[in-house]
Amino acid sequence: MTSHNRKSGGVNDAPEPESAYTKIAYDPLDTRHYGAVSMPVYQNSLFAFESYAQFEQAIQDENGQFHVYSRGNNPTVEYLERKLAELEGGERAKCFGSGMAAISAAVLSVVGQGDHILCSNQAYGPAREFMGNYLKRFGVETTFVDGSSPEAWKAEARPNTKLLYLESPTSLQFELQDLAAVGAFARSIGAVTIIDNTWATPVYQQPLRLGIDLVVHSITKYISGHSDCVGGVVIGPNRLMESLIRSEYMLLGGIMTAQTAATVMRGLRTLPLRMERHQSSGLKVARHLSGRPYVRQVNHPGLPEHPQHELALRQMSGFGSLFSIQSDEPLDKLKEWATRLRYFKIGVSWGGFESLVTVHRLPVRSGEMRNFVRFFVGLENPDDLIRDLDDAWASLQDE
Repeated sequence: MTSHNRKSGGVNDAPEPESAYTKIAYDPLDTRHYGAVSMPVYQNSLFAFESYAQFEQAIQDENGQFHVYSRGNNPTVEYLERKLAELEGGERAKCFGSGMAAISAAVLSVVGQGDHILCSNQAYGPAREFMGNYLKRFGVETTFVDGSSPEAWKAEARPNTKLLYLESPTSLQFELQDLAAVGAFARSIGAVTIIDNTWATPVYQQPLRLGIDLVVHSITKYISGHSDCVGGVVIGPNRLMESLIRSEYMLLGGIMTAQTAATVMRGLRTLPLRMERHQSSGLKVARHLSGRPYVRQVNHPGLPEHPQHELALRQMSGFGSLFSIQSDEPLDKLKEWATRLRYFKIGVSWGGFESLVTVHRLPVRSGEMRNFVRFFVGLENPDDLIRDLDDAWASLQDE
């Protein structure tokens, strides 16, 4: 009889896996998949039933125990979701077709007409655009705050504040927010907290354990790790996730495909190993640049000179390899430096195997505009990357 029942079978009693390595690699034997060690790709769009009574039962519990239509749920995608929830320490996860699909669904699941959002003023640009401009048409107001100051969040809160949106560290100037402090304040006013945890990954930071309500990731970055797919995920407790799944996930349609989930899962299996390499290489390159005469400041929370280094050590167990430098050199010169680099490719995004570089002009805390170069350190030999940086800069001085 075809039931499409999602209860697991063939599960042996075993201690709960503790490390990220084991959580990713370990699975109880599931006889539904003939003992396959890799989850099959369920490419089908729908699931058929042997009786109408069975079909009606499934329709009533599509996001619970049964599969009906892959827009609602798909076994391959669900497998990835279970792994991500375990890694992040959440009760449930839901995958989306992009990071922004995950962010927008998470935000919309919390706020409605007449509500107010507090958002870090250094959060991801499209996320700020979504909250600050797009949601205005639906009567939602957003105030952008200095996220590094717990007092700034308190000062801007209103009676109708329903959401505090964090990103720690941020991905251009690498500001941190005190997750425990902001989470505690949000609870005191009855607001929900959402954090973009893409930079640190669940390997190095678990915000749910620090009092944050919902976690979002751009799966496109470290989690998939190979620059070959786009995706996002929201992770959190059942009390928040059930509403999000019934409404924003099911109605807006920003789903992840089974093929994408399988691709992500293949990358996820090496996430802890890759993060170790990213951390060590990123710190080595950042330390090298901190001594260069053309560098005013290196923005990497893993360096002792970062103004929030102590906070970073308290709430993270390691560091990613995305960081930036601030420079007093002319913007055009910095762009030419980026152009002459051999191993660093010029391109958006990050988190894959390849090193990347972009140049920016951004306001700093004083309001003054400064020049920044953002580096993502990939899986290449860091000594080769350092030579590349030095050789490209030296070539500019020869002209």
